[in-house]
Amino acid sequence: MNQDQVKGNIKDAAGKVQEKVGQVFDNRDQQAKGVEKQAEGTVQRVVGNVKDTFKR
Repeated sequence: MNQDQVKGNIKDAAGKVQEKVGQVFDNRDQQAKGVEKQAEGTVQRVVGNVKDTFKR
C-alpha cells in the first residue's frame, strides 16, 4: 500500500463522517462537502492503485 492509497482511504472515511454529521444536523452543505471528500478519496486511492500496478 502506498501513500496515495492510504491518504485516499483516510479522505474517504473523513468524508463519510462529515456526511453523517451533516445528516444528523440537517446541514446539506456539510453533507455535500462529505460526499465531495469521499469522491476525492476514491480518486486518490485509484491513483495509488495505478501507481502500485506500474511499480510491479
